[in-house]
Formats: sequence, C-alpha cells, structure tokens
Amino acid sequence: MNNPTTVERKSERELVITRTFLGPPHIVFEAWTKPELLKRWWVPESCGISFVSCEADVRTGGTYRFVFSHPASEQPMAFFGSYIEVTPHSRIVWTNEESADGAVTTVTFEEKGDQTLLVLHELHPSKQALDDAIASGSTSGAGEQFEQLDALLVTLGRS
Repeated sequence: MNNPTTVERKSERELVITRTFLGPPHIVFEAWTKPELLKRWWVPESCGISFVSCEADVRTGGTYRFVFSHPASEQPMAFFGSYIEVTPHSRIVWTNEESADGAVTTVTFEEKGDQTLLVLHELHPSKQALDDAIASGSTSGAGEQFEQLDALLVTLGRS
C-alpha cells in the first residue's frame, strides 16, 4: 500500500504530519516503541545517516536517546528527551531536549478498520524554532521515513 504522507504547518508553532498505514494500531505502535524496530525505519535512507545507538524506555516518565553518525560529521549527533505520556496503542507524547528550541511531539494511532491513521503533531516553542526546523530540512524526510515504516510493517505481518 502506498499512502501519501501529508506535512502541514497548522500555525506559527505547529507542524502536523499524517499518514494511513495498513495494519492495526498495536503493530504500528510497536514499531514506534521497540528500539530494534525503530532502528529499521526511523532515519530516511537517503540522508546517509546511521544509528550508533538507540535507547528508548517508552513509558510515561521514561527517556530516549538516539545517537547518529554521518560521514560528513566527525562527531555523532544525539537526540534525547522524555516521554510525557504513553497510552499503549493510541498515543505517545515526548520532549525533544537536545536544544532549547526542541518541540514537544505527540503521535496518535487511530484504528480505521484494518488501517491505522497516524497523526504526528509537533509544537515548537516559537515561530522561529519551527522556521529553523523547516529550514534545516529536518521535517522534509517524513515521506521517506514513513515509506520505510510501511515496508517494515509488511515484514511484521501487519497482524
């Protein structure tokens, strides 16, 4: 299934990304919460970035730390934060604490028959923070990223 990914700026501080996946929410949720699965789809392959480590304690009050390497950078890049809210199979809310301009991200998983409507909402602390995120290209890989997630779901049997 090749569903489109939509990326839409909803306000000065908000970005919303949506996509429908074939498969139930519990399988899509699992792909967002297990480090061994996250490593298989999180980074768009075209970026040339690879995981050095992936730690995710996905529970309310838990933390995550993703470390990436890129051939053009001598130093690895770390992204980290805390899980504010985790409701199994339906909602994950986390902070992005690697900079003072980090967004709070909410992803929801809504059952639509045999499909899951995924909505990712980023709330940035300011208009400038979202402008900077868009200018850096950090929001442009969502389509490829979600295509990779869709391919992973096929291997998980979508059941």
